[in-house]
Amino acid sequence: MMIYHLCSITLAYFLDKLVGDPPTWPHPVKWFGRMISFLEKRWNRGSRRKLKGFLLLVSMLLLVAGSTSALVWYGYHIHPGVGMVLEAILIAATIAEKSLKEAALEVYEPLENGDIEEARVKLSYIVGRDTDTLEEGEIVRGTVETVAENTSDGITAPLFWAFIGGAPLALVYRLVNTCDSMVGYKNERFMDFGFASAKLDDLLNLIPSRLTGFFMLLMNQPKYFNWKQSWGILVRDARRHPSPNSGWGEAAVAALLGIQLGGINYYKGIISIRAKMGEPMVDLEREHIMESILIMERTVFLFILFLWIGGIFIDITYSWL
Repeated sequence: MMIYHLCSITLAYFLDKLVGDPPTWPHPVKWFGRMISFLEKRWNRGSRRKLKGFLLLVSMLLLVAGSTSALVWYGYHIHPGVGMVLEAILIAATIAEKSLKEAALEVYEPLENGDIEEARVKLSYIVGRDTDTLEEGEIVRGTVETVAENTSDGITAPLFWAFIGGAPLALVYRLVNTCDSMVGYKNERFMDFGFASAKLDDLLNLIPSRLTGFFMLLMNQPKYFNWKQSWGILVRDARRHPSPNSGWGEAAVAALLGIQLGGINYYKGIISIRAKMGEPMVDLEREHIMESILIMERTVFLFILFLWIGGIFIDITYSWL
């Protein structure tokens, strides 16, 4: 069965490369979002909000895991080839390398053409911070941070869970990630209701985020530091991020490019000071967006190769038992 997962993961990778996520096509995340929004409006009120948020998460998990497992089982029951293709389509819906690259390029291109206003608008589509007054360096920082963080959240983490449990577990990961992005905020409205979603998302990203940061350094040559210095920056700075997982990708990219990420952001006019990551050997420039995309692509390739090596090792070990 492991070899089927690996074939499905590889096919999913190429499907995403080729097709991506066309906005007019049906997508599981859109369905997740509608259901989460529907339940949140009805349950996130009154007392016992933490329990209600837990029930939302569990009910959605059971629905998605159960229906996806049944669908995949039926596909393999028809024929292994049908099962693998079906799994590949479902896994492809959980990863977003093509979409992430395109979003970053949509910020890079107006910067390249000297249209900073358009770049601010495009950045506002992919970050939650205020972008109206950002200069080029801060626009670049926001874009590079998005690519670095979402290399794990949007690509390697769902691939990791697809390796562990096929398409059902990849979709479970994407559901939890969607729940966290919609209700996992530390504010008055969601502090209790989104508690379970935020904690489970942190748990599911614990291993993939760290693997992603390490693979970034393994697959890419640091520009200004040696390998030992780069590893030191990664381990030192990743833990400074307010998220237990997001800092690993950002710190790795900062170490590779010799730039500094983090700093001051504004959210609806309210200041938020993030710990700085990396050593500023050079100022942030628009070419760093292109370099961050290249780091992402190389890292994902190595990650899939790592899954193949691990999967073959598991199959060989199992055959000896």
